[in-house]
Parts: sequence; structure tokens; C-alpha cells
Amino acid sequence: MSHPPSPTVRVVVPAQAELGEGAIWNPLDQRLYWVDIEGRQLHILDPATGQDRALPTGGCVGTVVPTRDGAVLVALQTGLHRLNPVTGQLSLLQPPPMGPNLRFNDGKCDPAGRLWVGTLHLKGHPHCAALYRFDPDGRLHTMLTGVSLSNGLAWSLDQGTMYYIDTLTRAVQAFDYEPATGAITNGRVIIRIPDGAGDPDGMTIDAQGRLWIALWGGGQVACFDPFTGQQVAAVHVPAPHASSCAFGGPELRTMFITTARQGLSPAELAQYPLSGSVFATEPGVAGVPANIFGQVAR
Repeated sequence: MSHPPSPTVRVVVPAQAELGEGAIWNPLDQRLYWVDIEGRQLHILDPATGQDRALPTGGCVGTVVPTRDGAVLVALQTGLHRLNPVTGQLSLLQPPPMGPNLRFNDGKCDPAGRLWVGTLHLKGHPHCAALYRFDPDGRLHTMLTGVSLSNGLAWSLDQGTMYYIDTLTRAVQAFDYEPATGAITNGRVIIRIPDGAGDPDGMTIDAQGRLWIALWGGGQVACFDPFTGQQVAAVHVPAPHASSCAFGGPELRTMFITTARQGLSPAELAQYPLSGSVFATEPGVAGVPANIFGQVAR
């Protein structure tokens, strides 16, 4: 199947991020938030000025989501924290529910304003991780166990389906999702990533209901139709490890893509010197607003 040509990409943050991740466009302040997990930093990019401000997190930071009062939640190895993006002050909300060899990884808020965040084993052991749901009332729920490397999350436009990536399965699962309770049922594989394309990492959804998946090792973000499982488009970046993607900017028509330097040899870094940068492109479709912690999507 032929795909449309890959759109041109540009560097918006010439970072040397060891493990750039967690891209999300905050609709409240019109800025891109992203993290360098191993660099232990939260980054806030104002595309209007090009300023990328870095805040230390004091530990490995897996993901960031906005809250309705202007703060953010960050998932650190030391637990879930509230972070003031002006002062950088951290406040612990939830101690880590996992053992010392695990850390939080990717996460997103669902349409009811709950934070879903998964874990991974630091030594790569499979089936040791989990997916959790942290509700605005402060309760933590274990939603899936036996996970190997918890990654991308998205919810369908009609709010009836949750899409989920456990990277080592090289697949996207769909679950029936109940917005009122946050329950998920009927897990099934809907997309399988072709061999040689890279490993599925971060994920976002566009206004047409298609899934855009960052492919680690594949140097691209691929777009899939969740109803057919077929790839329909791709954005290539000059960095092998594409890690996350998010729509933002005016009318949510810009896609931002984080990348990483982790795991690349000196020869590969010489070949791909822009690895670790944040890229942007206009893929010809708009995204949908990010869900906000504690606030129901309309």
C-alpha cells in the first residue's frame, strides 16, 4: 500500500536529550511540555518565542500531564508528584506502588480527567510491570498487570475505546472504556507493527480518529487506521529513536516529535547528530485537545 509523502520536519528544540519523551500540548497555556527521562528534567517550550525552559525533577521522570489549576502532574520514580511550573516546587501525591527495580513510564489523562500511567522494569525483565489509574480523589487503581514496557495511550473520539501500547508486544490493544467509572474490558489487538518498522512507543490520536505512533528504532511516526489496522501515513525524522508525538500549535495542526540519544553508538550519533532533538511538522491533519487532570473533557 502506498502512503502520502512524508512531510518536511524541522528542529524546534536542538536538545541533546538522552531520552526525550512525554510530549503533550497544554491547551491552558499553549505550550509544549516534554520530559528528558534520564536527564531528569521537565521541559516547557513556547513555540511563539522558541524558548525551551527546563525544570529539574530530582529523579527519572516518565510523563507529564496538565492540571486544571495550572500545575502539572509528573510521574517520577519516587511517585506521582504535583509540580508548580513557575517555581519548580514538587509535592508528593502518591508514593510509588511498585518495587525498586521499576519506574513510571508513559502516561496520559482519560476523558474524565484521570491519570493513567504505566511502569517498566529497569533491567528489561518482561511481564513485571503494570498500568495504573490515579483518580482526582487521590485513589490509585491497578488496571493491568503482567505488562512488560508500558507506553502510549489514547482514547477514541466517542470516548468508548482506550488504545494502549505495551511496547514489547509490538502491537496496539483496544479496550472497551467506560467514562463514568474508568473501567476497561475486552482487550484485543487491533494493530501489529510490521517487522523492521521500529518498536511502538508514544501515541496520539488525530481529529479523524487515526492513531499516530512513534516508532523507536524506526526513525518515524506512523499513522494507522484503528478500524483496519493498516498504516496510512508516516512522518520520518533524522533520528532513529522517535519516542513520542503530540499535536499542538494553532488549531492543533502541528505535530511535535521527541527523540532520544539513548542506546545509539558513537557511529550512529555521528550519522544522526540531531538525535535527542524535538522536531515539528505539519502532517495535514489536526489533533484533538489533550485531556486535563481533574477536568472532564467536553
